Amino acid sequence: MTETNRLSKKIAAIAESATLKVDSKAKALQAEGRPVISFAAGEPDFATPEHIVEAARKALDDPKNFRYTPAVGLPALREAIVRKTKRDSGLDITPAQVIVTNGGKHAVYSAFQTILDPGDEVILPAPYWTSYSEEIKLADGTAVEVFAGADQGYKVTVEQLEAARTDRTKALLFCSPSNPTGAVYTPEETKAIGEWALANNLIVVSDEIYQNLTYDGVRAISIVEAVPALADNTILVNGVAKTYAMTGWRIGWFIGPADLVKGAANLQSHMTSNINNIAQIAAAAALDGPQEPIEEMRQAFERRRGLIVAELNKVPGFHCPMPEGAFYAYVDVTAALGREIRGVTPTTSLELADLILSEAEVAAVPGEAFGPSGYLRFSYALGDEAIVEGVRRIQALLSE
Repeated sequence: MTETNRLSKKIAAIAESATLKVDSKAKALQAEGRPVISFAAGEPDFATPEHIVEAARKALDDPKNFRYTPAVGLPALREAIVRKTKRDSGLDITPAQVIVTNGGKHAVYSAFQTILDPGDEVILPAPYWTSYSEEIKLADGTAVEVFAGADQGYKVTVEQLEAARTDRTKALLFCSPSNPTGAVYTPEETKAIGEWALANNLIVVSDEIYQNLTYDGVRAISIVEAVPALADNTILVNGVAKTYAMTGWRIGWFIGPADLVKGAANLQSHMTSNINNIAQIAAAAALDGPQEPIEEMRQAFERRRGLIVAELNKVPGFHCPMPEGAFYAYVDVTAALGREIRGVTPTTSLELADLILSEAEVAAVPGEAFGPSGYLRFSYALGDEAIVEGVRRIQALLSE
């Protein structure tokens, strides 16, 4: 038996997370002493707010938290998620419709494992978060990409979705605000897409992980608030990682109708048992506790957004629309390709990203991680000085 065929075909076909790969490479270079500035990771640079950390400290004093608890989540956290879902997604649910997961990524994985059979198609608006396509593949489904570029504000239309629909289409992935683009669908756009999905009896997997990170007074309306009748065909996935600066705590959740929740709960009972109890208690404190620290972080992201977009648009060949949510700037770099820079002529965004990392010591994630080539994603979840220094290095390199 060779090393190649020891792996299952399914696992051998899965690509490493591109965002984590770029971030890991940047950190390795930093460990070597190189002054690399990384825009790769989608991770707030703030500390988790103190009242959340204090809830975890207190939880450590109670021995009952050292034991197995329900696989679907602690009752207190599930109840807090019910309140949060009503508050932010406009949907009345019960705790029985909630499964606590090991981060939002696990919730997305569970959703696709729960609904897909071999041959089922999922319409995947692109640019898309790098893990969606791999998780669809792991569930034996087929991702059907529908691309919207900078000229469309990175938002797909109902006409595009309808053109991609076949008799094998089972689901639609919907993410607003978007990773990697920061695009936010308007209430009218969201309603139109929701009504189209309802009319075609599609399941919608709606990733709402960035719903509280919006700017300029924009609100990211949930697809189930826009089209209430769609709730019985929708799985909502969410978590505390981005809004509450809790990426390492690994708490997300899956919300859906009874049959899908039952299937996902059965899967989780064999996959993980319960999620970390201390982190669950901290997450409940995050959802129900003071929100002022969260607003301070959101305001900081809003300020950084204006800063990075202004600087990126000064780079020769870069075009960056103003994102309305999340903490990413998604840059169309097609006009920067095909020109020799220090003896190298990049023709793809992957090649350009490699050149920028090697010559300017700045890490960004190439568009190939999220769909078509020709784009770079920059996270602005880092300090103002690092943002300015990093982008100005790129300005200097591409101005040569």
